Amino acid sequence: MASLFSPLLFTAAALGGCIAAGILWIIAWRDRRAETGWRILLRDADRATCFVFDDTTLLDSTASAAELLATEPDGNADDWTRLSRALRPRFSTFPDTPDPVRVAGYMDMRTDALAANARVTAEWRGGIIRVCLIDDCTDTQASAALRHRLHVLETEVATLRQAVQNAPYPVWQASNTGSVTWANRAYRTLAAKLGFEDEQPQERVPQLFELPESDVDSSSNRISVATGDQLHWYDVSSTPIDDGRMNYAIDVNAVVNAEIAQRNFVQTLAKTFAQLSIGLAIFDRTRQLALFNPALSDLTGLSAEFLSGRPNLLSLFDQMRDRHMMPEPRNYATWREEISDVVAAAADGRYQETWSLPSGLTYRVTGRPHPDGAVAFLFEDISAEVASTRRYRAQLELGQSMMDRLDQAIAVFSPNGVLNFCNAPYRALWGIDPDSSFAEMTLTDCVNHWRRQCRATPAWARMQTFFSDPGATDDWYGEVCLTSGDTLACRVVPLNHGATMIAFHRTQTAPARDLAQIDG
Repeated sequence: MASLFSPLLFTAAALGGCIAAGILWIIAWRDRRAETGWRILLRDADRATCFVFDDTTLLDSTASAAELLATEPDGNADDWTRLSRALRPRFSTFPDTPDPVRVAGYMDMRTDALAANARVTAEWRGGIIRVCLIDDCTDTQASAALRHRLHVLETEVATLRQAVQNAPYPVWQASNTGSVTWANRAYRTLAAKLGFEDEQPQERVPQLFELPESDVDSSSNRISVATGDQLHWYDVSSTPIDDGRMNYAIDVNAVVNAEIAQRNFVQTLAKTFAQLSIGLAIFDRTRQLALFNPALSDLTGLSAEFLSGRPNLLSLFDQMRDRHMMPEPRNYATWREEISDVVAAAADGRYQETWSLPSGLTYRVTGRPHPDGAVAFLFEDISAEVASTRRYRAQLELGQSMMDRLDQAIAVFSPNGVLNFCNAPYRALWGIDPDSSFAEMTLTDCVNHWRRQCRATPAWARMQTFFSDPGATDDWYGEVCLTSGDTLACRVVPLNHGATMIAFHRTQTAPARDLAQIDG
């Protein structure tokens, strides 16, 4: 049995080997056929500019085509995208992807107006795309790829020339010796505007800007050009090139004028602040002293050297506390927390306090917010004002005390008839206290109150007539009788500025004479 199976096994193995060899040959033949298929697309195109693509992947190309594609960097782009970037400057209709070629089967794209005899063809053949650049130029020595690059460069040069010539600011090239070798239209226009004579503008370009020598790769300088008594300011940027430097100027007259105006304004403010008697301290957003005036040093006793060192807000208040130039805190442990509350209130514009110092001085301290997170503190010495107020208040209290000691009941009315003052005998006589009333008491209210507590006499009518005469200058005298029977001597005296004083004096029991005869 073993001898019978041995030939069969050998035959099966041989048959299997033949089948495997046949499969390998078929696969290799198919690959060679496919390769031969797309290589046929490049047959007779050795001098042409042709590419063969499988979708977006480049399979092969002619030497001229490889030279053209080499001008485009790899990056992360696929082969088709690189070819599209290389061709689109002349052939704007070249597709970004192979899909339009796959759909159309064949595309013939003419170039733009740069060269009417050039075109690009793209055809779909069995899953393979062939792209050819055809340029029917009579110069057979230059390849289509070279002619394409030349056309692209011509387009780029024309674009750059238009961009530089039409730039709104001066651009010029200077040699290593400093002479101007080229300038754009804006430079020449500026030269004419500034009065520089240039009889041969194409050969001789005037030197408008005196640039300092610089060894750095790029530099920027602010340079002025004078025309008569007027200065024109420019920011000039300079960049080195192979045979000199390329320069760019930007008109900054508006910026310079704004800076000058701002500087003058700041100087004016500084002079104004220096003359103020109120101490000014402005802290920036970091709470460092950014601005102060001499009055601050005078009021706080802090030296100008300390203030010029830009101390922070806490340091300034600490120094003031050490010099007893602010009220001593009741609890020093919470001192910094209280200062933080002060700053917060000042930032909201809510801080205003009166400091009574141990030296007897009185300061009014006000906090105000400023733009960009800054805070300003104003220190004002109001000692004289407080002293004057206290003296005035003391005089008023003294006058009130003296009037309260008089036997006469006295009331004073303002020009518009409002009760301004009355003494203690007046309150006791008529049983009223004007200070306890919410509403103002007028002369009419008082007369009505007096008449209700008195008997009817002709004196009231005559008193009312006297009150109705604003030009009266003489005193008026009369007597009225209370309901209790007591007689009151009444005197009305015109005062300065239209005020009126009325005095009542209690006399003995009314005499048996006609009160009408006593009226003055």
